Amino acid sequence: MAGSSHYIMPRAEFDDAPKLLIVISPYYKDIADNLLAGAKAEIEAAGGTHEVIEVPGALEIPTAIGIAERMSNFDGYVALGCVIRGETTHYETVCNDSSRAIQLLGLQGLCIGNGILTVETQKQAEVRADVNDQNKGGGAAAAALHLIALARKWSVARKGVGFTNDILMAGKTDGSSTA
Repeated sequence: MAGSSHYIMPRAEFDDAPKLLIVISPYYKDIADNLLAGAKAEIEAAGGTHEVIEVPGALEIPTAIGIAERMSNFDGYVALGCVIRGETTHYETVCNDSSRAIQLLGLQGLCIGNGILTVETQKQAEVRADVNDQNKGGGAAAAALHLIALARKWSVARKGVGFTNDILMAGKTDGSSTA
């Protein structure tokens, strides 16, 4: 809709800098570069740090995030890429499967901002990726940062509630675990 606007939440704030992994598919290099610039600027403006890895296509983005979650220590993730409709059903497969996989990772507790553009034309992608226009890369980073802030808020509330490893280890003097 021309002339319509949408609400943008205030930037998330942190006491301890969040560390994010940006996973990007540079299949459309110029679009990817703009998405990346927007994401980096948003993370840095919130006082966060980031690392960037590249994968061949949008379908590999969720897999890379899953690997990083298992093997590293990131607070959150930003998924960046672009899928432009072609003449075959491959577009629907890539759009649906990458989005569904990212959503499933999110439901498992990962803080992910999804900035994979799914568009009809190159021009639509350019407008959405442009940091001075729709800035979807910055928006994806902002989404990840807000989820990190929410996860941190709730994790603080749970500290000391229920059984913890410290309670289970109480009385153990040899350093062995109870599990």
